[in-house]
Amino acid sequence: MRFRTTLTVAAGASALALLTGCGAADMTKQASPFANAQGSKTVTLSVQSWVGAQSNVAVAQYLLEHKIGYRVDTVQVDEVPAWDALSQGRVDAILEDWGHPDQEKRYVTDKKTIAHGGDLGVTGHIGWFVPTYLVKQHPDITDWKNLNKYASLFRTPESGGKGQLMDGSPSYVTNDKALVQNLKLDYQVVFAGSEAAQITQMKQFAKEKKPFLTYWYSPQWLFKKVPMTEVKLPPYKEGCDADLAKITCAYPHTPLQKYLNAGFAKSGGKAAAFLKKFKWTTEDQNEVSLMIAQQKLSPQEAAKKWVDSHPSVWKQWLS
Repeated sequence: MRFRTTLTVAAGASALALLTGCGAADMTKQASPFANAQGSKTVTLSVQSWVGAQSNVAVAQYLLEHKIGYRVDTVQVDEVPAWDALSQGRVDAILEDWGHPDQEKRYVTDKKTIAHGGDLGVTGHIGWFVPTYLVKQHPDITDWKNLNKYASLFRTPESGGKGQLMDGSPSYVTNDKALVQNLKLDYQVVFAGSEAAQITQMKQFAKEKKPFLTYWYSPQWLFKKVPMTEVKLPPYKEGCDADLAKITCAYPHTPLQKYLNAGFAKSGGKAAAFLKKFKWTTEDQNEVSLMIAQQKLSPQEAAKKWVDSHPSVWKQWLS
């Protein structure tokens, strides 16, 4: 998912607090001084720009630092460059991957420089959504076949006379431009630039009860604040998204995965063992995300609050 500002952050409670802005960059040429450090009790975690991924890292960082005694460094990397950085040992772990089969084949299967770290425990799903208040006015708007009928509702100054389909960032996992073209929809994909910018626009539309059609994903805390209903695209079938030029199907439901640098997976000691066991629910992640995004707690404050109230969950990761 993401357009971000280049950032390398030293360990400490303030590290993730810096990750709330929007921007973009390829971090693969800026190595963390701590990543893959032989014999050193440090670990470097890749953190993506969306708040759910930040929640994973915040809780993992807090426990690594306060319960296991590691120094933690966090590096902000877009989704695909993160795989390159992980392969090269510039980061030790990615805690939330939404599915990158080309990178998995190259680095896990062929080069064996990256190891699978297990399920995160959360299932991700990308889709097109409209606000539920709009569905109450136009119940048939949730069928993609009717979208052209309603295109005029979604026109904006940015959409060039067509309906606007709002996306987050061009760096996110998205098939939307191809879907619009292949389904012959009278819409223009317009990128907000980041998750934060997209949320700001959706909240403003909702406040004014205006129509909007947006690329969005779950798990995501905003559903609790702005109820949305998914538009039914042609059903997903295995392999239907293999050729982007021909794609006409919905996004899959993806069990989100963790990946570790192969060397770190073998010799990363207690940190590697802990990250392999790190597994929580959508509800857990949303709880932390809501504290960060809505209650404006720092990621480390949110992590501490969650850790203090869920010992039965995280203690299993330390055993």
